[in-house]
Amino acid sequence: QVQLVESGGGLVQPGGSLRLSCAASGISFSIYTMNWYRQAPGKQRELVAFITHIGTTTYADSVKGRFTISRDNAKNTAYLQMNNLKPEDTAIYYCNADFNGMSHWGQGTQVTVSS
Repeated sequence: QVQLVESGGGLVQPGGSLRLSCAASGISFSIYTMNWYRQAPGKQRELVAFITHIGTTTYADSVKGRFTISRDNAKNTAYLQMNNLKPEDTAIYYCNADFNGMSHWGQGTQVTVSS
């Protein structure tokens, strides 16, 4: 019933850009905080950015000034615009929707930054 589907990942050169999308269904999207996490091989999952139901945004220090999280409630979709990508951004990126501690996860999309 609940489904989060990420898209937009791929291979990009250092300095390039990607836009990730997270399409949600089966939830009252507008009341959920939307989060983007990432996990590199052998490393712990980390929170990249989140946007609350009222539009407040927060970013990890490592991506500040380069990434922008947004949401379109009419489309039940969250986005992560990633600019000036670096090799250390390589990871699987996961979309998460959270409401009062109840979380839903997408399947993840691979982002690889390499020349």
